[in-house]
Amino acid sequence: MCGIVGVVSSSPVNQLIYDSLLLLQHRGQDAAGIATANGNTFHMYKANGMVRDVFRTRNMRGLPGTTGIGQVRYPTAGSASSEEEAQPFYVNAPFGVILAHNGNLTNSQQLREEMFRRDRRHINTHSDTEVLLNVLADELQRASQGNVLDPATIFKAVAGAHRRLRGSYAVVAQIAGYGMLSFRDPFGIRPLCLGSVETPTGKEWMVASESVALEGIGYKMERDVLPGEAIFVDLEGNLHTQQCADNPVLTPCIFEYVYLARPDSCIEGVPVYDARLRMGDYLAEKIRRVVKDIDIDVVMPIPDSSRPAAMQVAKVLNVPYREGFFKNRYVGRTFIMPGQAVRRKSVRQKLNAMAIEFKDKNVLIVDDSIVRGTTSFEIVQMARDAGAKKVIFASAAPPVKFPNVYGIDMPTRGELVAYGRTDEEIARIIGADLLVYQDVEDMKQAVRDINPALDQFEASCFDGHYITGDIDEAYLDSLEEARNAPAAKSDRDGAGDHERSQLHLQRAVQE
Repeated sequence: MCGIVGVVSSSPVNQLIYDSLLLLQHRGQDAAGIATANGNTFHMYKANGMVRDVFRTRNMRGLPGTTGIGQVRYPTAGSASSEEEAQPFYVNAPFGVILAHNGNLTNSQQLREEMFRRDRRHINTHSDTEVLLNVLADELQRASQGNVLDPATIFKAVAGAHRRLRGSYAVVAQIAGYGMLSFRDPFGIRPLCLGSVETPTGKEWMVASESVALEGIGYKMERDVLPGEAIFVDLEGNLHTQQCADNPVLTPCIFEYVYLARPDSCIEGVPVYDARLRMGDYLAEKIRRVVKDIDIDVVMPIPDSSRPAAMQVAKVLNVPYREGFFKNRYVGRTFIMPGQAVRRKSVRQKLNAMAIEFKDKNVLIVDDSIVRGTTSFEIVQMARDAGAKKVIFASAAPPVKFPNVYGIDMPTRGELVAYGRTDEEIARIIGADLLVYQDVEDMKQAVRDINPALDQFEASCFDGHYITGDIDEAYLDSLEEARNAPAAKSDRDGAGDHERSQLHLQRAVQE
């Protein structure tokens, strides 16, 4: 998961992109980068850190130009600590292309070998974005031989890239002297939307991962980019679009609605806030069926993403809703922090339990999801320390049982607390008296209730179905082996947390 933005304007875009990245900061806090084009010259600055920390006045002054792209990074492939892997990436031939992407290529290793063997291209980092850039550059070179680089040629190159790429990718790129190109994988797994604004000189265009990045700076949301579609905006502001995939099928990632996207965004015609409210409705009905021997005194959310679901749970169950956990907004989102140890330590820095809301009460805590279980364990202990009599933990999402290979950092089975365990065993691990999960079909239906046209979803981490058709046990085994290698473990700084969870489970089962 990352956040991307691209703009073609008639005025300087550096501040515009900066402001948009601030609105997408929730999608990645590891690194940020902006690249602009001034005539045929690219200017770029990128570094590790959050947007407000990466860019200073001197950096912004070094980014002139009326077109540009930007990205906030959350690492799923490569190293979390390497500034070399911050985006955008640049290649000088053909024409000069600079690119950023959100997603994860599932065949990056094969492409890397192909790039060297067939195309004689050198990939300098471990980032799959650099692989994607070189595939696109190679296809542009093939498509443009003997021709001018017009929209038809660019779309031909994107079609060639679609045939070679596997996995999830929402892409924004600049081609020196020509304009801005964006496209989305044939399944539309990661979100991408198009916006515009009317100016005295004509219509100006922007693409971004979420509608909030458009509307927050005054652009009008036009529509979502279709799966497999490519959009090219030339330097005069003319918009060109074409479907470039053979068999596109809209299958958006449902975890965007559960957790990743901002609640004030709209994805595929579904306001994220409304989807989370509906998930709360379905979860409340499940709780009503399951929790029969405990009188619930109060419903509490884990701020912020679970708040809509918790509000609906309280409303449907006719139980008081209270804000018992208070959030330190200067600590990053724990789910997307590289490293289990950092993630675990930050939970109590991030949340504080107010004892008056917990003392001598049976508390129903609602969270958006449970991935590794480390955060949930800390939250339950905080509730008990604050005086809760009983703690019921409810997840607005189903159990995360399978690795995600499409751009969310939950790639190995051993790191998922729900893998191979019953709900009762998980409840013991996190220390709850009772654990209630959303059902998979109810989660999907919550989104369909708002937009019935959404027939399919990418929900592999819940249902184990990998829609790209290229993921098997051998692939998952190799991914797990690579992630569990000593160097990878050191980079994540979290090898001990899973061992602690296993020990906690063993003790709970013995008891």
